[in-house]
Amino acid sequence: MPRTTLISCCKTLLAALLVLAQLLLPPVARAQLPGMGDGGEMTISAERQLGDRIGRELYRDNAYIDDPVLQEYVQSIFQKLMAAARTRGELSPEMEERFAWRVVLMRDRDINAFALPGGYMGINLGLIAVVGSRDELATVMGHELSHITQRHIARMLDKQSRQTPWMLAGMILGAIAASRSGGRSGGDLGQAMIMGTQAYAMNSQLSFSRDMEREADRVGFGVMTQAGYAPQGAAAMFEKLQYASRLNDNGSYPYLRSHPLTSERIADMQARSQLGAGNHAALPLVMDHAMISARARVLARGGVDQLRLWVDAAGSTDFDKGSPAQQAGTLYAASLSAAQLRDFEQARALAARLVTRTNGDASASRLARLLSAEVELIAGTPARATPWIDTKAKERPEQFQAAQWAVATRQTPAQQAPVVQGLRDRVARDPRDAGAWRLLSNLYNAQNEPLRALRAEAESNVAMLDYPAARDRFKAAQDLARQMAEGKPGLPPLDHYEASIIDSREREIEGLIRQQMQDERGQPR
Repeated sequence: MPRTTLISCCKTLLAALLVLAQLLLPPVARAQLPGMGDGGEMTISAERQLGDRIGRELYRDNAYIDDPVLQEYVQSIFQKLMAAARTRGELSPEMEERFAWRVVLMRDRDINAFALPGGYMGINLGLIAVVGSRDELATVMGHELSHITQRHIARMLDKQSRQTPWMLAGMILGAIAASRSGGRSGGDLGQAMIMGTQAYAMNSQLSFSRDMEREADRVGFGVMTQAGYAPQGAAAMFEKLQYASRLNDNGSYPYLRSHPLTSERIADMQARSQLGAGNHAALPLVMDHAMISARARVLARGGVDQLRLWVDAAGSTDFDKGSPAQQAGTLYAASLSAAQLRDFEQARALAARLVTRTNGDASASRLARLLSAEVELIAGTPARATPWIDTKAKERPEQFQAAQWAVATRQTPAQQAPVVQGLRDRVARDPRDAGAWRLLSNLYNAQNEPLRALRAEAESNVAMLDYPAARDRFKAAQDLARQMAEGKPGLPPLDHYEASIIDSREREIEGLIRQQMQDERGQPR
């Protein structure tokens, strides 16, 4: 890890450490030991607050990525797992309502995933890049989801309640740093933070107890099979982890450090996998998953030399030996890599080959079309992306591309209307979609609607849990509304309805900021 990145990581983690420490400190004496509720477990509300504090720091991390294609893929798995957990009774109505239930993607090549308090789950792109099927990814996500639904973090923190709050905060943040950094300098930073706080002596990092790991294995397996994923996926994932364990974990699998395998766990999971009915043949690689894995590999901060290798792979003698799915993955990685290298002619040629290769597979063909449009948007030739753009689509990747295309090609407000309406419907369903709010802001600016643009920008900050930045944007919108009301030249007429919404939201955010400050100081609300 470069020194500048390490310093940035250190500042981020230390800032989060201070915030988390303040969150858990009691009002009487910050140096005294905390009372975790009234002698019982941490409340659901307190766990959500803790998760939001950590989530805010992850959103600020340079490694955070909101890629609509990858996010849609993991969300499709996550929602099925959530439904299965609900059906099995693992997810209580109160927990479902109060927790955040957000999957955060990190642009990191390390093969890792982690559960956080309050319904947050982190997934590194490195994990998506190596799993061979949806079923394998569902195995890991089901395991992490079960850590959340079984409230293992709250139970663990309650068990450790004799330790000072800053130790607990350091334990969580240090573990994230260590697990994400795969033994490099950032990993040393994480280990140092954990050892310094003395929060967990065993393995010098945050590790769930063996009982909790076994419980997450059992519940997670039930959830992923209930969701319709094949037991072979669990078996294949554990085989990969077991193989990595035999290599003594050379740093490629940080997941093994936070979730250490034991012979008992491996045997138990193998037995559970064999109990499933039906054919237990190895799961084949399918086209769309191969393409998603290829995207994760390229976006996980591959260097120039690696990008060139992926481009060259599409023209190698081994290409024709691969299966159709392998060829689709190779072409996808090659085209996206060429675009990253600014070799757009080659990127277009490779994307065209991919379109041909995926013909007949609806899901893979859709990903090929999205990539073809993406190449043109990266190249700064949005007009050439027009054949691939669907302004009336309801899916997030298509909507995001349509918004970028509409702004770049300077579509008229009337032409932009279906794109704007689609994004407005999306944020109405999910107000925490920061990316959709940002694109709405861009569209409103292009339509000379600065008041709506400022509000959308503020809502984007709210979605990222950055309330002070949101307050600044709302106040800027209020100032602009006053100028519009006064008839300042060059400004459009005031939309009184929009101004009323802005005033209301500004008051709400002020209340949230006061609540945060009270929580951090341990004062009653």
